[in-house]
Amino acid sequence: MALTRSALRLFSGRFTQACQVRGYADAPSMSLTFAAPSQVLYNNISVKQIDVPSFSGSFGILPAHVPTLAVLKPGVVTVFENDGSTKKFFVSSGTVTINEDSTVQLLAEEAVPVDTLDISAAKELLAQSQSQLASASSEVAKAEAEISIEVSEALVKACE
Repeated sequence: MALTRSALRLFSGRFTQACQVRGYADAPSMSLTFAAPSQVLYNNISVKQIDVPSFSGSFGILPAHVPTLAVLKPGVVTVFENDGSTKKFFVSSGTVTINEDSTVQLLAEEAVPVDTLDISAAKELLAQSQSQLASASSEVAKAEAEISIEVSEALVKACE
């Protein structure tokens, strides 16, 4: 019994030490490159955190994040800058790549600052998309209308 307790103490001490060594956000910062076809929003800029919407669920990215590749879904990307400010961008789709060296590449099909969005235009786009779905005669037209509805709903939500 005494041997078991000693082994347990030894193991728990090493386990605690291992946890203290690893830490989840040990890297002081991470470098973000965020671009769309028409503009580069961040070019290798150091940031604290990035929140992204993905088809596997929304998640936050901190320095030393596990390397990941994800597909973006329509929604809001939030960038937490080193000075404490946050910037929000609506993205329609794209990819995010998180590398082992704490660099992140976010490539969006479209990216627009949330504060420039117009809720009435977003609602009008949603109504048009729903009308297109109702009148779609082919499977391709239905799929295109469904994608448009998904993006329009995300736009409306981003504006609210």
